[in-house]
Amino acid sequence: MAAEIKNLKDLQNVEYSLEKLFADAEDFLPLLGTDYVELYVGNAKQSAHYYKTAFGFQSEAYAGLETGLKDRVSYVLKQDKIRLVLTTPLTSDSPINEHIKKHGDGVKVIALWVEDATKAFEETTKRGAKPFMEPTREEDANGFVIRSGIYTYGETVHIFVERKNYDGIFLPGYRKWESHYNPEPTGLKFIDHMVGNVDWHEMNTWCDFYKKVMGFAQIISFDDNDISTEYTALMSKVMSNGNGRIKFPINEPAEGKKKSQIEEYIDFYEGAGVQHIAVATNDIVATVSAMRDRGVEFLYVPETYYDDLIERVGDIEEDIEVLKQHGILIDRDDEGYLLQLFTKPVVDRPTMFFEIIQRKGAQSFGKGNFKALFESIEREQENRGTL
Repeated sequence: MAAEIKNLKDLQNVEYSLEKLFADAEDFLPLLGTDYVELYVGNAKQSAHYYKTAFGFQSEAYAGLETGLKDRVSYVLKQDKIRLVLTTPLTSDSPINEHIKKHGDGVKVIALWVEDATKAFEETTKRGAKPFMEPTREEDANGFVIRSGIYTYGETVHIFVERKNYDGIFLPGYRKWESHYNPEPTGLKFIDHMVGNVDWHEMNTWCDFYKKVMGFAQIISFDDNDISTEYTALMSKVMSNGNGRIKFPINEPAEGKKKSQIEEYIDFYEGAGVQHIAVATNDIVATVSAMRDRGVEFLYVPETYYDDLIERVGDIEEDIEVLKQHGILIDRDDEGYLLQLFTKPVVDRPTMFFEIIQRKGAQSFGKGNFKALFESIEREQENRGTL
């Protein structure tokens, strides 16, 4: 996936060229990829059914009472290189309950695949990271895994996973989850990026955290002139690790006439957290069509968005009428173009959602779509009475 950040020199609004990126991203913490994303949810069994049915995830592993756990249960779902872990507490005094009570269903862990979890912990904590999990060896008959962890924004944590000495199913303590119900995948391939929302004036603090503590570099910056409508605005910076496999945009609110989507998120999540998970596909039309048929709700894009599309983005391979039918957004940079669409929140609170993205060379994040996207979100906010 290193090829995903090639030729950044000419990327629109990129503040660092590729050479600058690799120089700035002090790669003392080599990351091999996203290992898994763990959500704390109120009912893992039912949430697993939703993600299987609607998103096309497959059953992979399970841990709970039957495997010796007394305080929680976890279902592991997989689609290509994407792995979701859905965890629910089994007791009223579990700290997981407190997390769900405060935040609702949402991302707790962004797990990063590393070569050496002990070194990753030592390097980040000596640079100021707050420890979440000391390096811990977990083993069974299939070998051993070493995991460690640190806190990031809000109550979100990064778990470093070293699994080179393990060939079992997911992690020690889990067993294969046998299920006769495994709907067809929808074409989701890997996590392209994950976006964090932080409170007023905290964006630079957390960008500095990723630079100092994890060796990331800033590759793109958007201010309220780039991301605004008549009513709301926000600011965002995109942080990337040295090989480009992990990209974390960080958003904060900006002054506007009405309450922005970031403020709405902070209010209902009750703090900073993961706003959305962007997942890649090789055929966005097929993926979105399949997901919509299975009940996933997407943001509405007005047909007028497509009136001057070719003038704005140039020639594309896809049929514009088909894209219009599905409400898919298109944007171009110097490397190519991308297609993207955003779901409505997938939980009851207006917090976490998913982005479906297909890159046709573009390495940017859809700057040309910001206004249309935010107007769509504002319509949803107006319906909820939170604008």
